[in-house]
Amino acid sequence: MASDALTLEAVNAYYGDSHVLQNVTFHLREGEVLALLGRNGAGKTTCVMTIMGLVGARRGAIRLFGEDVSELSPEAICRRGIALVPQGRRIFPTLTVRENLLVARLPRRDDKGCWTLDRVFELFPRLGERARQLAGSLSGGEQQMLAIGRALMGNPKVLLLDEPSEGLAPIIVAEVSRTISRLKNEGHSIVLVEQNLKLALDLADRAVILTTGRSIFEGNIAELRADDALLTHNLGVFGGH
Repeated sequence: MASDALTLEAVNAYYGDSHVLQNVTFHLREGEVLALLGRNGAGKTTCVMTIMGLVGARRGAIRLFGEDVSELSPEAICRRGIALVPQGRRIFPTLTVRENLLVARLPRRDDKGCWTLDRVFELFPRLGERARQLAGSLSGGEQQMLAIGRALMGNPKVLLLDEPSEGLAPIIVAEVSRTISRLKNEGHSIVLVEQNLKLALDLADRAVILTTGRSIFEGNIAELRADDALLTHNLGVFGGH
């Protein structure tokens, strides 16, 4: 049975006095895609920011393969093996594609395949074609590919993807979907935050639903698809997706 790559145990986080995550609990198994779902404002982005240490967890524990990382700095969490593809991509626009990738390079800590420039360019051939181009001049889809490639250059044990399809044309969304599917097939452990419910349910093994900062469902995708009330009340959609 796969071990837990990432575990959140009753995690609480605040913005000032605002209690935005309230006892959030779920786990990501090694080698699976876990969809983190919820309406706008439910706490999904805050959750991944808290996992990365960009928002402090005031109570609770965040464990990476059993090690509590909840009090570490973002840099230390990254070096332990968690990488974030942030909402809005946040590439370095005045650096080239190649420089964006190299600045994030970290060594692999185990015997799985190491991510290198050549391997990222094999995954995203267009980035290879534009290796010397300034990242700010890329299209939105190319910038998303670069953001994913940059995260992979850190050779993470857990990959957090925050709204990877946001603002992209359908043809590019399909390419992003194929990329996530390939990473899953290669054994990557992925938390996927995604408003595109069809994309999330097609890719994920299991799902967590957040509502006003609380985790109110954790289960497999078949369970979620079959629960019309859960989908309607918490995601604003009808069953069958």
